[in-house]
Amino acid sequence: MADYDRNAYAPYATGMGRSMSAAQYDQGLRSYMLGIYNHMTIALAISGLVAIGAFMLGTTTGASGRLALPPFGQAIWMSPLKWVVMLAPLAFTLVLSFRWEKMGMGALLGTFYTFAAAMGLSLSSVFVIYKLGSIAQVFFITAASFGALSLFGYTTKKDLSAMGKFMMMGLFGLIIAGVVNIFMQSSALQFGINLIGVLVFAGLTAWDTQRLKEEYDAVAGDDVLMQKWSLMGALTLYLNFINMFQMLLSLMGNRNE
Repeated sequence: MADYDRNAYAPYATGMGRSMSAAQYDQGLRSYMLGIYNHMTIALAISGLVAIGAFMLGTTTGASGRLALPPFGQAIWMSPLKWVVMLAPLAFTLVLSFRWEKMGMGALLGTFYTFAAAMGLSLSSVFVIYKLGSIAQVFFITAASFGALSLFGYTTKKDLSAMGKFMMMGLFGLIIAGVVNIFMQSSALQFGINLIGVLVFAGLTAWDTQRLKEEYDAVAGDDVLMQKWSLMGALTLYLNFINMFQMLLSLMGNRNE
């Protein structure tokens, strides 16, 4: 991967035909990236709260000390409604991906946080499957890894675009393998998917961070567009985090008996 210097490419000229001082550019870039991480953090908090709330409403402790499912839990995890719960985040992702340019900032923000809530409901089943301590441990491992990878992507002088394209091909391979394993139900294949998936989303985290940083040039000086791109950048990093978390949990998590 070749060394590159972002400031060598018209550092203070934007894609919108405006120019700004070095101080204005750096301040705008910090604001843009901070907005991405703020939106992502809030979305993760919403998902976590919804997941925990759904788990508390959807489970009770039976006389034997084991978890039992009241009607709400049976509805979202055992009935055909579970498919709606599972697929709702995908529907929101598609809406955000294809409609974000036409949506007002308020609508875009509301849709994003509603998506985070839907993802939380979809993730609530992990509290039934895995022990709480194990979930917390894997979450902090994911957070530390994500932070280090994102920092690397932001600060490195290496061009990560070639790696990013390779990781995108790996992502498509994971999707195909996952669909195949729905029918095969192979534990060995699932282990391989999770292991490779962690590496893929780790690489994507670094690349996406660098890419988002570089894309600031196209929106610098346009507050509305910068807010929208910041939100969509948060969606990208949020999905990387969630996927890495789920795959690490599958590899390292201790299941409930």
